[in-house]
Amino acid sequence: MIVLGIVLGVLLIVLIWYTATYNSIKVSKLKVKESLSGIDVALTKRFDTLTKMLDVVKGFQQHEKAILTEIVNLRSGMTMKERKAASASMDQAMSEINVVAENYPELRSSENFIQLQKTIADVEEHLQAARRLYNANVTSYNAKIITFPNSIVAGAMHATEEEFFEAETAKRSDVAMTF
Repeated sequence: MIVLGIVLGVLLIVLIWYTATYNSIKVSKLKVKESLSGIDVALTKRFDTLTKMLDVVKGFQQHEKAILTEIVNLRSGMTMKERKAASASMDQAMSEINVVAENYPELRSSENFIQLQKTIADVEEHLQAARRLYNANVTSYNAKIITFPNSIVAGAMHATEEEFFEAETAKRSDVAMTF
């Protein structure tokens, strides 16, 4: 009777251990999947944010180029008297712009480029964090399934090691930023 009690106690302990280990491996696998999804989210954010920022910067760059070209073209055909009148007119317009500028943020392409650089750094930082989290979760999962005695449960589950994140050769290069 005592032997039967000991055997049942050992079987109960083994069953509890097996269940706990099984659940632990499943949770680790879920964390790997979740962190892989985090990389996809970061990549999507990178694509959406950078394409929108590039469009904005290109738009302001083209707008400023058009204005400067128009000013140069207007000045090239003017007499000195016309230039003075245009200068006075521009001085008046600039004073009005300065009043408006006090109420609104400045919109110049140089500032847009700075904002683009900050956005690129932020997006890349989030992407790197997502990749690091994924690799950390893969390390934890792989360690669980290859260490003894967890490897017994992992083998029964047909659990296989996950691969670490490694960027494809084409994706190892930076995003082309053409203006």
